[in-house]
Amino acid sequence: MANNLLKGKRGIIFGALDENSIAWKTALKVKEEGGSFTLTNAPIAMRMGKINELAKACDTEVISADATSEEDLKNLFTKSMELLGGKIDFVLHSIGMSPNIRKGKEYGDMNYDWYLKTLDISALSFHKILQTAEKLDAMNEWGSIVGLSYIAAQRSYPDYTDMAQAKAMLESIARSYGARFAKLKKVRVNTISQSPTKTTAGAGISGFDVFFDFANMMSPLGNATAEDCAAYITVLFSDFTRMVTMQNLMHDGGFSSTGITQEMVDRLSK
Repeated sequence: MANNLLKGKRGIIFGALDENSIAWKTALKVKEEGGSFTLTNAPIAMRMGKINELAKACDTEVISADATSEEDLKNLFTKSMELLGGKIDFVLHSIGMSPNIRKGKEYGDMNYDWYLKTLDISALSFHKILQTAEKLDAMNEWGSIVGLSYIAAQRSYPDYTDMAQAKAMLESIARSYGARFAKLKKVRVNTISQSPTKTTAGAGISGFDVFFDFANMMSPLGNATAEDCAAYITVLFSDFTRMVTMQNLMHDGGFSSTGITQEMVDRLSK
């Protein structure tokens, strides 16, 4: 049931690829809660995905932008404010890509040019978005900016390789820029550490199904779905979370606080 949590609020949502993505689910939830927004993704992702279908469903516009390009980001924020009729209240960074993972490179055999590309796309782009928003004075006071992370930023996981460092950097940027933006404009900056989620990007990681099943057995509430995450993001965009900033918020059904579950004991005892 809609509660108009975001009535009158304007935003930008990065990273909607298809109906499986968290950004896609978030756009639908934000629309349901009364928010208006533009959608954006890199040109190559737009060609691969279905973002125009989402734009039509949400009665909004798509603005192509490479999140690693300061020029593209400046154009994105400027056009978004023009289209939406004012400054921005919320931003979702749902961006992550590793050429090393895509090409099957092991952690002890990294291509370092690709490694830097991973960090630029998946983490440094978050800083570029925040810095662009500040320089353009694009954010309203008490605005909310959220990036999506994963617990591999704190724990080691096989096959997650350089994306683990990217997520750690993403969370660090949220703390550092969160302190700055809070003082400047009372803008909140947070990351959400989401359960393994069956998105197109997640499914591309080797061993993902095992990650997913293990987390599900280790989470007292089970894995949080993309729909669950979209609802949580919407609350973080709302005025109900005005004093939450610089946090990495665990949205994982209790996984991050669980030592072992009876289900796992039973499985290992067989």
